[in-house]
Amino acid sequence: MSGYAQVAIDGPAGSGKTTVARALARRLGFLYLDTGAMYRALAFLALESCENTADEATMLELAHNRPIRVALDAAADGGYRIFAGETLLGDELYGNDVSRAVSAVAAHPSVRALMVERQRAIAEAGPVVMAGRDIGTVVLPLAPVKIFLTASVDERVERRLAELAERGSLVDRATLRREIEERDRLDSDRAVAPLRPAFDAHRIDSSGMSISAVVERIAGIVERP
Repeated sequence: MSGYAQVAIDGPAGSGKTTVARALARRLGFLYLDTGAMYRALAFLALESCENTADEATMLELAHNRPIRVALDAAADGGYRIFAGETLLGDELYGNDVSRAVSAVAAHPSVRALMVERQRAIAEAGPVVMAGRDIGTVVLPLAPVKIFLTASVDERVERRLAELAERGSLVDRATLRREIEERDRLDSDRAVAPLRPAFDAHRIDSSGMSISAVVERIAGIVERP
């Protein structure tokens, strides 16, 4: 892996890491992958089939029966498409029901091991900007550039409300705040690959910053001699 340029971007829900990572990859001419989409795909499958997301054996069996696959595609938004088996998944991955379920799915060690294996294989394909919650600490620990991107809870709530509104979903602000705070707790407290900055990560608080400003700041770090 060390032969390729890699940028690992981690952070909590609503920190802007997905949007920033996509724009940064475009700016640098790198591949881009939001690893959270892979866990969201499995969460969506579990909800669709009414499976218990808290049952690790069930989630692992589902992941094997309908493998979550990332297909690199320059014509797709972000440069890749997500498949579950042969089924192409899209906006349905970003509904609030999936957001509520995904932390439970991502907490299972065997599921994470399977996903990490696939994520590392993608990183072998060439220079990559990869976003998630354990990229710098677990997936790509040797990445030369690691970013931990955060923002205030208030700002993250507003961003998520705007994102849901664009998709035609209306959610109560107070309810969404509780859900984000609970997801932060679950992601930070899980036993395997908890959300935390890598020891050598550059920490960036994106509160009050535009996407372009964050992208330029990270690009400056990547391109620093």
